[in-house]
Amino acid sequence: MILIVDDRPENIFSLKKLLELNQFTVDSASSGEDALRKILKNTYFLIILDVQMPGMDGFEVAEAVTGYSKSRDIPIIFLSAVNTEKRFIARGYSSGAIDYVTKPFDPDILLLKVKNFYRLHQQTRELNEIQKTLRDEIEVRKQAQAQLHESVEEMRSTLESIPQIAFTSDANGNIEFVNRYWYQFSFGMDMFPQTPPGTPTIADYIQRAVSSGIQSITEIQIRPLKSEEYRVHLFTMTPVKKDDRITKWVGICTDIHEQKMVNQVLEQRVQERTQELMLSNQELEASNHELQQFAYVASHDLKEPLRKIQVFSHLVKQKFLADNPDAINYMDRLINSSDRMIMLITDVLKYSKLSISADFVPTDINEILLEIIEDSELLIQEKQADIEVDPIPALEVIPAQIRQVFQNIISNALKFSSKTAQPTIRISAEPVKGRDAGSPADPAGNYCRITVTDNGIGFNEIFADKIFAIFQRLHSREEYEGTGIGLAIVKKIIETHNGIVTAKSEEGKGSSFIVVLPVKQTFSDNKVQNNGQ
Repeated sequence: MILIVDDRPENIFSLKKLLELNQFTVDSASSGEDALRKILKNTYFLIILDVQMPGMDGFEVAEAVTGYSKSRDIPIIFLSAVNTEKRFIARGYSSGAIDYVTKPFDPDILLLKVKNFYRLHQQTRELNEIQKTLRDEIEVRKQAQAQLHESVEEMRSTLESIPQIAFTSDANGNIEFVNRYWYQFSFGMDMFPQTPPGTPTIADYIQRAVSSGIQSITEIQIRPLKSEEYRVHLFTMTPVKKDDRITKWVGICTDIHEQKMVNQVLEQRVQERTQELMLSNQELEASNHELQQFAYVASHDLKEPLRKIQVFSHLVKQKFLADNPDAINYMDRLINSSDRMIMLITDVLKYSKLSISADFVPTDINEILLEIIEDSELLIQEKQADIEVDPIPALEVIPAQIRQVFQNIISNALKFSSKTAQPTIRISAEPVKGRDAGSPADPAGNYCRITVTDNGIGFNEIFADKIFAIFQRLHSREEYEGTGIGLAIVKKIIETHNGIVTAKSEEGKGSSFIVVLPVKQTFSDNKVQNNGQ
């Protein structure tokens, strides 16, 4: 904006119109005092000032304008028709004006001068802005440099305080700083700690890290200056980045010699112990196999003399003891004991056979249950039991062993039925997500949960684990016959099948036996051999 200062309105009007026609914004003041007030409030790029005015003349106004810090750089053109002598022109320049135009003036010449001053004003303003920007940038760089210096000093102080060899390098791997521990392994910053002959040097490891551009961690051996022994260190090279550009590298060598030696000793001991365990396991497997064979042979051979005891006991009872009630009683006890002994041997024989390897095959469990129910027809009729079987999906199992499982569970349900209610046995199945008795149902599950529920006499659940232990009974032989092996066989078979078995019960309200089996076995050779655990 241009400020015209003149005490004559007609002069202001003509000059203002000339400038406005050329797209300049113009303001005016009718006196020096008025001009100074406006200069304090507004910003002008040019002042056209009349010399002869009442009150403050143009020279005084110019001197006041150039005395203000805000307005000292505003160009001033004096415009005068009276004071045209050389001394007035000289005073005009000395008071701060950059031009002195006498009237009458050529409008075109004046307009050219105004345009030049406007262009100079624009250039000056741009230069000032550039200068300000440069000053700000210099200040920012100074602050950044100070922060960088502070960060470098802080990092060096930290590296100096740690009890490891530490150093920094530039982006190309040239060493810039080393801490005091460096000098325990090297005579100077330009010399690297010595590594064993024939192995990569520290410089090689540094260049590898610089080439990769990522953190590297390597085990190295370096020798202290006062020792002939090379010690194992963990050498770490970590890049320091700024704006995704690596500016420095920090290298740290941590002494792990003692830990390495201890680890080697431990590894050696573990290896020796593993070898010992393998030998012991082989011996145990051989012993276990011999024991299994012995149990099988012994159980089989024991049956023959027991059969003879039973046969001859019956013959003695029938031919020689008909008139002797006491002798018959003793003979019946002998026969019953031999029956229990045969049953026990039979169960032990079954248990020992579980350690013999067998194949898993896809099996129709429904067919196995149907066969068991048919084989138990007489007992079911005697108990007047009602058995319901829901459809069960095909599973990968050992058919003969799974038959034993459900034969034992169903037999127990019939054996321990209530004397006051009709026995009811319900067998249900559903696919589940995991190998857990409480796993949620899942149509796409990899396991199948089979539940056998009865309304028999039940038992206290505190004995839920005891009933699956071998030779464990909750009732006396006088109440219920049996050897206490049946559920142990069930547990061993289910574990052989990578499943679980558990029971839930309440005295007088029945029991539920829950079996969870995988739908498909995951053995690579599709075979299993139980080790008797």
